[in-house]
Amino acid sequence: MRNKSTFFIFFLLCASMSGYGLNLEVINQWSLLQFDPPYGFESVDFRPENTVFTGLEITDDRIFLAMPRLRAGVPATLATIPRHTQPGSSPKPQPYPDWSFHGAGLGLDNVTSCDGFMSVYRMRLDSCGRLWVLDAGVMTSIDDFQRLCNPKLVVFDLKTDQVVRRVEFPKEVLRPATLLANLIIDESIQGTCDSAFLYLADTAAPAIVVYDALRDRTWRVTHPSMFPDPNFATYTITDESFTLPDGVVGLAHSPKLATLFFQPLATDRIFSIPTAALTKGPPAEFEEVPVSLAGRKSSQGLGLALNPNDDTLYFSPLTETSLASWNPLTNQQQLLAYDPKLIQFASELRWKADGIWFLSTRFQKFFKRTVTPNEINLRIIRVPLNSPSYNNLNNNLYY
Repeated sequence: MRNKSTFFIFFLLCASMSGYGLNLEVINQWSLLQFDPPYGFESVDFRPENTVFTGLEITDDRIFLAMPRLRAGVPATLATIPRHTQPGSSPKPQPYPDWSFHGAGLGLDNVTSCDGFMSVYRMRLDSCGRLWVLDAGVMTSIDDFQRLCNPKLVVFDLKTDQVVRRVEFPKEVLRPATLLANLIIDESIQGTCDSAFLYLADTAAPAIVVYDALRDRTWRVTHPSMFPDPNFATYTITDESFTLPDGVVGLAHSPKLATLFFQPLATDRIFSIPTAALTKGPPAEFEEVPVSLAGRKSSQGLGLALNPNDDTLYFSPLTETSLASWNPLTNQQQLLAYDPKLIQFASELRWKADGIWFLSTRFQKFFKRTVTPNEINLRIIRVPLNSPSYNNLNNNLYY
């Protein structure tokens, strides 16, 4: 990966332009997320103004949403909604797999074992139809960062919704500030499913944690590129700013290029590292980690996705409230969509055969406690990439 081409998204768009580019299909939207508490817990202090999703996974019949416990009052940290609903509808999330895994949100923190979920940021499907759920083990991470449990992976068979595997991380790979917030399942090296490698982003104690599922081994790989850049720790979205010095969180994997792309939240850069450098085992003392600068963006971003067919990388510059793509092989760049209303803080991008799916949240308002129930604050959006408008988009781009 020697291509260090700088890519910038054209953002000097006409001020009167409310939307641009491909159609943005709003699959679901909410002002705030509401849950029905289980019997006997109707008086629990649920706080919808603190519940914001960061993780997305899609199956044939369900959409999975992860809602970390950034602040108090988040009832369930992993939930599902039906995949096929009326466009723009607001289905009520259902705790996954059931309420018994979410005792921490029901006020049972002191009596609930760590078998349940504390705070889930993201989850991923493997090729065996199983869902790998990454639990950070941390409560109220924005306010006071309470670690109630060590982070863990819990694997569900989606045919039965039963746990088929648990992974506890050894203390050698953890740090006091460890916050595991994202994961990639790599089934291209030594086998699929229980033979896969997993790459996990430690956002607050910046590193990539590697898990060898075949041998049940774990190690850390760290590099200065995984740390936040203080010059980019403040984000401005639709003229509203907030500061959050987060390290590596966005991840995307190219099996054909044998490369992991990653980005801290607080940076304007995307980096890459060969997967061979991650999977060979723990780096030796003073060993240099072969990280390369893949490119620079017009502003910070969080979610990354990659089309495995042609290795096009998708990302969303926060300030420009846009969706863009870049191909590291051809250096082709595209501004796919621009919409200050619909594209705000894309915390998750997912490549699927029917297009790019992403979560759009007004996170800046959740973070600053200015969110209100009178506006739409949370959306699941799909961008179809097989339409004629996508094929003709290049004719309307400027760089």
